[in-house]
Amino acid sequence: MARLIIAIMAAVMVITLLLPARSEEVGKVGVDWFGNDIIIEAITDPKVKGVTCHVSYFDRSVIDRLKKGNWFEDPSNSSISCRQTGPIVIGDIELDREGEEVFSQNISLIWKHQVVNRIYDKENDTLVYLSHSRQVQDGSAKMAISTVPLYGQKVEWTQGKPE
Repeated sequence: MARLIIAIMAAVMVITLLLPARSEEVGKVGVDWFGNDIIIEAITDPKVKGVTCHVSYFDRSVIDRLKKGNWFEDPSNSSISCRQTGPIVIGDIELDREGEEVFSQNISLIWKHQVVNRIYDKENDTLVYLSHSRQVQDGSAKMAISTVPLYGQKVEWTQGKPE
């Protein structure tokens, strides 16, 4: 049974690594002589055309990993800024309070992910993007949000605007 679980976990990791990333690195800033960097990525929302989010996060170097002994994960810190970058066309998005995951990437060997969720704030006609880390246990309280107001914009809803 344990071998089966290990084989399934290995298969999931291989499949995850083979999937195309939905982000593009647009900047990399060195922060110290150990080789640690801040990475900036542009993320396009697959269901909302015309919105681009820029996410920054800390990328630990091999030297820093050796020095501190924590080999397998990067810090949970991240920052996000989302803006309208073209005509907004909204597809079939989740409209409940939990929203939906727009982007995810591993920031540890197995269990820790950096995630961006989109939530539609109907009352304020605004898209809210939340960047946070997701872990199996000991979830992090480190998070950042960015909003894209739709009020007064020419927005096309392919599924009809929610009333």
